Amino acid sequence: MNSVLWVLQVLLAIYFFFTGLVHFTLPATLPAQMGWMYELSPGLHWFSGTAEILAAIGLVLPGVTKIAPRLTAWAALGLVLVMIGAAVWHLQRGEVVNIGMNALLAVLSAFVAYGRWRLAPLAAKKPKTDSGMPVA
Repeated sequence: MNSVLWVLQVLLAIYFFFTGLVHFTLPATLPAQMGWMYELSPGLHWFSGTAEILAAIGLVLPGVTKIAPRLTAWAALGLVLVMIGAAVWHLQRGEVVNIGMNALLAVLSAFVAYGRWRLAPLAAKKPKTDSGMPVA
């Protein structure tokens, strides 16, 4: 289960990191399916881009460094909330096709959050004693 969660974490991190960057760069050549991005307000771009980039980092960095690994589950949960907000935004615009992708990403993120809380929690660094040896 740990390997499955790591694969999902890395894939979600890559996806959300680059999608988050798009919020800040907004290239003129986005595919038609992402045309809605041109209609987001600057505030929503800032919020969504920042949340997605920070969550992408939070999905991987705490587990790799073993510093505050519980943040991985919180990052995944944050992505669930972002995807719910995105689904509501698309629903208001009648873009039902985009809601499917939001739902898939929300479910995968929720699985990572649950998995890191209950199924295969990440271990934190063991504190060291004065002699520099890890505490048992």
